[in-house]
Amino acid sequence: MEYLEIIGTIVGLIYLWLEYNASIHLWIASVAMPIVYTFIFFDAGLYADMGIQIYYVLASIYGFVCWKWAIGSKDKENSAKKLKIDHTPRHLITPLSLVSVALTFAIAYILIAFTDSNVPWWDSITTSLSFVAMWLMARKYIEQWWVWIVVDVISSGLYIYKELYFTAGLYTLYALIAYFGYKKWKELMLTQ
Repeated sequence: MEYLEIIGTIVGLIYLWLEYNASIHLWIASVAMPIVYTFIFFDAGLYADMGIQIYYVLASIYGFVCWKWAIGSKDKENSAKKLKIDHTPRHLITPLSLVSVALTFAIAYILIAFTDSNVPWWDSITTSLSFVAMWLMARKYIEQWWVWIVVDVISSGLYIYKELYFTAGLYTLYALIAYFGYKKWKELMLTQ
């Protein structure tokens, strides 16, 4: 599986660079990377991480559509106008938090009851937060970067524990770049 991990890492680095630059092409890498990581996470017994890869593919298609045709844009008169980077509306914070908590408990229950996972809670936390972060990214909400930082830090430790060293390195880099991605998107938000 090490060769797949290297391929996943390379695709992940391309994805990260494209996301950092708010390029619509990030969605192409965002479809390829989950396909590779489905096999890696299955082999490592990270079943929730494996399962969310399917969601990533679907969310990537949704994100591409949102970014390409400005779905959800505040500018209803010009739907061809590019979706802009924005702050997460306050009215969404509580529902998104509740979704994350509910998903964490539901996924943990499934992992404990039906799999041999030895890290059900950590796997559940990163998966539920990733679910929310991916949706935030599809909507181009800048706070997605903070959620990704939390996910990436926890995931780095989890992947070290599971001896997925290339992936742990990638997620450590993700955490560092996420901070700079937030700053970059903040600048882009002011100039759009």
